[in-house]
Amino acid sequence: MKPLYLSAISIAIGLVFNASVMAEPMTKDVYKAEEARIAAAYDTAKAKCVSLSGNVKDVCEVDAKGKAKVAKSDLEATYEPSDKNRYNAVVAKAEADFALANEKCDDKDGNAKDLCTKEAKAVETRITADAEAKMKISEANKGAMEKTATADKQAQEAGTAARQDATTEKRDADYAVANEKCDALPSAEKATCVQAAKVKFNK
Repeated sequence: MKPLYLSAISIAIGLVFNASVMAEPMTKDVYKAEEARIAAAYDTAKAKCVSLSGNVKDVCEVDAKGKAKVAKSDLEATYEPSDKNRYNAVVAKAEADFALANEKCDDKDGNAKDLCTKEAKAVETRITADAEAKMKISEANKGAMEKTATADKQAQEAGTAARQDATTEKRDADYAVANEKCDALPSAEKATCVQAAKVKFNK
């Protein structure tokens, strides 16, 4: 629970929220199989605690429960990747680590026990707060990217409309010039000229 440990945790949290999901999507059957494996692993770990006694037994049981909770959260984050599920996985690990550290503090007495508990809680709080901040930043970045994409699309649409308007205006202007030239022709030729201009400029 030293600063170096917290630094490593912080880096790990950053990787959790910044890394792209490269693995193939997990199927429902694989998910169910992993659920069963986690449950079986928990039962096995818990059974090993039966022969123990006192705080050693308590530590064993808390450790088994924590590992199962972390494994389940990791599974959810893999099966349904999202900032929220990745956050939940980080928090589950922090909570499990705190529960285990706090249980081990029961072996101490007085001020030593209080200090042990507070240090364990402080680590959990820092990790949880850091994970929450990372999640909010990730969500904010995604929101900004979506807004940028929307703005780009709107700009493209506006550009297309502007080009179409410009084309129409130029065509109208060219038609007006052609029509004006027809006015200088004799009446017999004028009708043919005007009709040709209409066809040429789609009027």
